[in-house]
Amino acid sequence: MPPSSKAIDRPKSKNLHVLVRLFSFLKPYRTRVILAFIALTITVLATLGLGQGLKQLIDAGFSTQNPAALDQALLILLGVAVVMAAGTFVRFYMVSWIGERAVADIRTAVFDRILSLHTSFFEITKTGEILSRLTTDTTLLQSVIGSSASMALRNTMNLIGGIIMLFITNVKLTGLVLLVVPLVVVPIIVYGRRVRKLSKESQDKIADVGAFAEETINAVTTVQAFTHERQDEQRFLGEVTGAFNAAVRRIQARSVLTATVILLVFAAIGGVLWVGGRDVMAGTITGGELAAFLFYATMVAFNVGVISEVMGELQRAAGATERLIELLDTESEIKAPDNPLVLPADHKGKVRFEGVSFRYPSRPDQLALEEIDLDIKPGETVALVGPSGAGKSTMIQLLLRFYDVEKGTISIDGVDISKADPVEVRKRMALVPQDPMIFSANAWENIRYSRPDATDEDVRAAADAAQASEFLDRLPDGFDTFLGEKGTRLSGGQRQRLSIARALLRDPSILLLDEATSALDSENERIVQAALDRLMVGRTTLIIAHRLATVVNADRICVIADGKIEAIGTHASLIKENALYGRLAKLQFSTDVTQ
Repeated sequence: MPPSSKAIDRPKSKNLHVLVRLFSFLKPYRTRVILAFIALTITVLATLGLGQGLKQLIDAGFSTQNPAALDQALLILLGVAVVMAAGTFVRFYMVSWIGERAVADIRTAVFDRILSLHTSFFEITKTGEILSRLTTDTTLLQSVIGSSASMALRNTMNLIGGIIMLFITNVKLTGLVLLVVPLVVVPIIVYGRRVRKLSKESQDKIADVGAFAEETINAVTTVQAFTHERQDEQRFLGEVTGAFNAAVRRIQARSVLTATVILLVFAAIGGVLWVGGRDVMAGTITGGELAAFLFYATMVAFNVGVISEVMGELQRAAGATERLIELLDTESEIKAPDNPLVLPADHKGKVRFEGVSFRYPSRPDQLALEEIDLDIKPGETVALVGPSGAGKSTMIQLLLRFYDVEKGTISIDGVDISKADPVEVRKRMALVPQDPMIFSANAWENIRYSRPDATDEDVRAAADAAQASEFLDRLPDGFDTFLGEKGTRLSGGQRQRLSIARALLRDPSILLLDEATSALDSENERIVQAALDRLMVGRTTLIIAHRLATVVNADRICVIADGKIEAIGTHASLIKENALYGRLAKLQFSTDVTQ
């Protein structure tokens, strides 16, 4: 299959040496590579031998006026054609299989790398560019590994062999072999329809791969917060395998088509020359030397044209490979140290910020947090309030270790999280964001996202506690109902309750609530708040809130402004002692109902 228009438009690179990096993905399939090369060599030798077969057909059969020798030469030609067809089938199938399998491995390796990368990488890299590398660039590589590279090698061998044979052959015949073209068109039209159908199926499967990757990458913070990387890698592997299987069906159809065309072409050549041989006996056509010469001359001209075309594809593939290698070689800035500290088995949920300062990599000249000191006791509820951009969400992102602090330490249960495995750190937490990510699946899968090994009973218990069961059971297929892309079949309040059920199922020692009710209407806020109250029982809770009415009952409220902690206290004490909090309270409680 020729590369898509998108692939054709990809930038070229003259650095073809970069393609050598792809060999590492071919090593697991070296046996198939060897078989493909053997089949290619046999096909090339059979092709070159065909010219001599033509010479023998004409000279031995025509010149001696020996019908038996003519019949024997024809059978030899047909035998060569069968060998060529068989060799071409094996070569095409093997090379195309290797191309699809290698690209499936490349896609998986790139996707796994993307999921492991630090959050700041996605601040400076466009998601569209990542997806382009994952889909368009890898599709172009499939075309090269599974087709163009083999074509380049085959035609180079044919070119060299054809040039040599031109020097040593003096065989001539007219170009009647061109008459085989109509015989090739018929199978292409008839069987080509099936190939096109299978090609479309293959492209649709590749689109499914891209769609899942896009959704997961857009929700990468949710993926990492719930340490769901391994499960998403497995599901992505399933999507890639589905695309691979569809491609294999396409390869089989194309292999049959190609082998049929080859067989018809050379059978027709043999037939034309056999007929021509009869004419030679009658003295109306010259001998076999001219036929062989023209055969080799045509072969040389054809192969020069193919090689020039393939070089353009190889240059585009080199450009695609450079972009993929750049991604594969990107190291995550957030990873476990060589000897990570082990968090205590007893999950108490004690959190400590000590002298923490931090700047976002995308804003290196601006301090997002400065000298933050905060102790949170096990089971305590602490609210973070303050104007937008004060640094509240930054504290949660640092606690999840999406970034490492510039100065100071953050510890959980006495362990510095920068010295621990980030996966183990995140396993102790559950995040309920303002705009929860609902995946394109049913309620079982969405809730179980936080704990893949949970039973159906555990999932339903979490949904019951989050007051989600009552609306999920009313859906057409209950918990089995497909919720739509990003949960489009649910209201904002329903999505939030599903997110709370997900957090409940995780059973974390530390709960992070980031504006969990700010986007809801009063009725939904009341329902969701009741679910949150159940979720917070017995857990260390860190709440970000603009609506002070939702945090007045917190054990402590931390007022943050310009990346610094201005004051810490209860709602009542802060109204009296902190001007910023008092001003915020006055503005909100003048219209809100005081709780």
